[in-house]
Amino acid sequence: MQNTDNYSKIIAGTMTWGSWGKKLPKVEMIDLMHYCIENGLTTFDHADIYGDYSTESDFGRAYAESGIERSKIQMISKCGIQMTSGRDNRVAHYQYDKEYIIWSAEQSLKKLNTDYLDLLLVHRPSPLMDPVEIGKAAKELLESGKIKKFGVSNFTPSQINMLEKEVQVEGNQVEFSLTHNTPMYDGTWDDCIANNRMTMAWSPLGSLFREDNEQTGRIKEALIPLTERYGVDESQLLLAWILKHPAKVHPVIGTTNKDRIAASAEAAKIALDLQDWFTLLKASHGHDVP
Repeated sequence: MQNTDNYSKIIAGTMTWGSWGKKLPKVEMIDLMHYCIENGLTTFDHADIYGDYSTESDFGRAYAESGIERSKIQMISKCGIQMTSGRDNRVAHYQYDKEYIIWSAEQSLKKLNTDYLDLLLVHRPSPLMDPVEIGKAAKELLESGKIKKFGVSNFTPSQINMLEKEVQVEGNQVEFSLTHNTPMYDGTWDDCIANNRMTMAWSPLGSLFREDNEQTGRIKEALIPLTERYGVDESQLLLAWILKHPAKVHPVIGTTNKDRIAASAEAAKIALDLQDWFTLLKASHGHDVP
């Protein structure tokens, strides 16, 4: 099954590197790649749709001139979402026939200037997905060496179980944070632990810095003494909270700020006390554990 030793504990998410965010010019993107690697973030998370299907190309052009050895980094990408922006579609939808999945993966390879993806993820489950079709595509890509591993994103355990009748699913990337911790209770992390799947969390800081409500208020109050005790900031504690989970979750951070990248890397070194972990969980739920 999946060996996650080669993936960095903290993953660099590229969604905001291009036109959906900072619009980094090539020279700055190259610099940011090197900075991530220097701070231990060697895994880069992509999706074909980022930047209306343009960010992979932006990253790939920068990577081609970066001088970074391919074996020193890991590239993850996703496919399956058909948007109306960036493509000539009448309606947003999902497409998971064999030919499309293979074509999408090959497009990602060309755009990223690489011969292989370390991990290809089916981006979101479709109500019309056929596990046989997906399985055939994944097997062909694996056998050709165009992808090293195959996984999913935002899938439930039952959907993975259905798909795994056809092909081994080696990872699942879902939303997970202190403010959105349902994967601990709906079987998602149980499934990953039991089947040794790589686990990844998008939006790992949750809504703490985006929303002002009762939950975030309780969490911020609980964080005050902990930031003093550990000598770190709030976001680092949120990542440390995720990293303590036995599913060995890899947070996917979306920042392009170098200070935040360095701070996130340091979060992997925080040994969060058991009772401090439950203190934060209590703040999230608003009550003690049963």
